[in-house]
Amino acid sequence: MQLAQLTISARRLAHMKTIVLLTISNMFMNLAWYGHLKFKNQPLWIVILASWGIALFEYIFQVPANRIGSNEWTVPQLKSSRNALLWSCSPWWLLRSFAHR
Repeated sequence: MQLAQLTISARRLAHMKTIVLLTISNMFMNLAWYGHLKFKNQPLWIVILASWGIALFEYIFQVPANRIGSNEWTVPQLKSSRNALLWSCSPWWLLRSFAHR
């Protein structure tokens, strides 16, 4: 392979890593924000602690995604990617998780 092809491949890999990490982060974010609604009989302080614990995993994936993505994208582009994932994945996940209502 030529150097130009390797550079393009490396850039595509960085883009894919960013998208995959942001997608995983988004799943944890939704779980932290809305998962506690399935446990309404639990004391509020327990679900708050559980939500914060889940949110830790959101950041474990989001921070590396932003670090990797910042080498190729601007901050507004990263935020737009995050929002696009939020609006495309969240409704599906929420409908699937809370379909009993």
